Amino acid sequence: MRPTLYFDGPIDKLNWHVLKLLWPYLLEFKGRVILALLCLVIAKLASVGLPFVLKEIVDTLDKASTEQIISVPIALVVAYGGMRLLNTVISEVRDTLFGRVTERAIRRLGLSVFQHLHRLDLAFHLERRTGGLSRDIERGTSGVSFLMRFMVFNIVPTMLEIALVVGILFYNYGWLFALITLGAVVAYILFSVIATEWRTGFVREAALADSQSNTRAIDSLLNYETVKYFNNEEYEAQKYDQALQRWERAKRSNRLSLFALNAGQALIISLAMTLMLALAAQQVSAAIMTIGDFVLINAFMMQLFMPLNFLGFVYREIRGALANIERMFSLLDRVPMIEDKPSATSPSLTQGSLRFEHISFSYDGRKILDDVSFELPAGKKVAIVGDSGAGKSTIVKLLFRFYEAQSGHIYIDGEDITQLSQHALRQAIAIVPQDTVLFNDSLLENIRYGSPNATDEQVQGAIRMAHLAGFIAQLSDGWHTKVGERGLKLSGGEKQRVAIARAILKGSPLLVFDEATSSLDSHSEQAILTALKEMEKGHSSLVIAHRLSTVVDADQIIVLSQGKIVERGDHHSLLKAKGLYHKLWTVQHQY
Repeated sequence: MRPTLYFDGPIDKLNWHVLKLLWPYLLEFKGRVILALLCLVIAKLASVGLPFVLKEIVDTLDKASTEQIISVPIALVVAYGGMRLLNTVISEVRDTLFGRVTERAIRRLGLSVFQHLHRLDLAFHLERRTGGLSRDIERGTSGVSFLMRFMVFNIVPTMLEIALVVGILFYNYGWLFALITLGAVVAYILFSVIATEWRTGFVREAALADSQSNTRAIDSLLNYETVKYFNNEEYEAQKYDQALQRWERAKRSNRLSLFALNAGQALIISLAMTLMLALAAQQVSAAIMTIGDFVLINAFMMQLFMPLNFLGFVYREIRGALANIERMFSLLDRVPMIEDKPSATSPSLTQGSLRFEHISFSYDGRKILDDVSFELPAGKKVAIVGDSGAGKSTIVKLLFRFYEAQSGHIYIDGEDITQLSQHALRQAIAIVPQDTVLFNDSLLENIRYGSPNATDEQVQGAIRMAHLAGFIAQLSDGWHTKVGERGLKLSGGEKQRVAIARAILKGSPLLVFDEATSSLDSHSEQAILTALKEMEKGHSSLVIAHRLSTVVDADQIIVLSQGKIVERGDHHSLLKAKGLYHKLWTVQHQY
């Protein structure tokens, strides 16, 4: 068995190869990406030009006469305002252009993950933690949005601006100004990266605690009735509070480490600003520079360190985003244990005949089925009975290819099911499962789920056959009544009748009933059995049964014990044989 992929493990490296995985999603809007990058460059050039206009305004005001003070700087002030407006407008256009790219990429990725989860095998879904999984998928799609937005609109333009500013300072004011600026930027980046690496453990711990608390809460709420049955509200609250306590401790450590990061960044910025302004002030005093130059250098430093001030946050979030995206892509990379073969066919299966040939199956090292063979001819009814743990429900799972048998073959209408597409296989089978779980939707839509394109008249016919009409008539909203999450508003018998109606509506040639009447009272059971007999006409029926009274009319009854067929025959012949079937029958009818 492949181990389940969980999303709680640490990812310690910056996995930039994730960007390659995102690239195909960006190519859908190549034109928009190019235009957005062009807008980015224009906006950054306008941003770098602003301090020069400000310098000219200050120098003009410093040197102008009284009359000139009123007239000369107006054009420069208007130019300054225009450049600021241009910078803002171009940035908004850039965001609008690239927003469509990001949204479409998230949509494509979200759909891919959703479809892939439905392709994964039953073993994965039996072991998954729904709350943590949903939170990690949410983080993954959010990570895509963050990575695209900040890589394109923060990291890249900031690096471009640093290069421009250092070059301008070196060209206009000498190597010392450029060296101080470049040294401060390098020190700032190194400190931010090192401090953020140190903080990452606290961030990861908080994220893990968040996933665990979310998983605990969802598990508890999904099992609301069980919690109530055992009076365990306080126990569940304590478990949830323990998870929240771990989250609280991690967040506290995270907050303190953030304080250290921000304080260190502020120190570097303050030292750089002090050195630059002291040097500029000295050169202004020596008449080497003008007051406008002093203002320009101050503006450049402020403008440069403002985006850098977010570097620790951005680096940490990009680091987390890359990890979250990789978790999501590692989920997409998980190969289902059962896949259609390249040569798989999709024939129309209409007869519903079934044959098991020497099927053996083990799970986690335990033998479940051992050399099981039987045949269900088209239009006939075969029942499988036996004690608990005999392997009855495993036969259904193998039939649906939720698991693959280690040896033997299963045929439907003479076709080996491993040579069929899973869609064609499952289209030929309608099932009434032992545990019916419904969607949090109306009765109508839950029944129509058996055939989403069915008309209301067809749904009504299925409702009548499943003996649901009387129950629905008692409801104030009729078949528009909401059934609640997992169908919790309905009784077990009502849910199973919905499942029967759904199976009727599907109209498949092979019908499978896995303990289909186990939750019904005797009166309802008889009504359903009558409906099932009508439903079985013209269909093949495989019945997994605990109540032997429901299968006395089967053409053949297979008796399983410890994964092996120990008896087979019709009801009367098995009773005469005085074997396991007779023993089970006697136990069920001795009271």
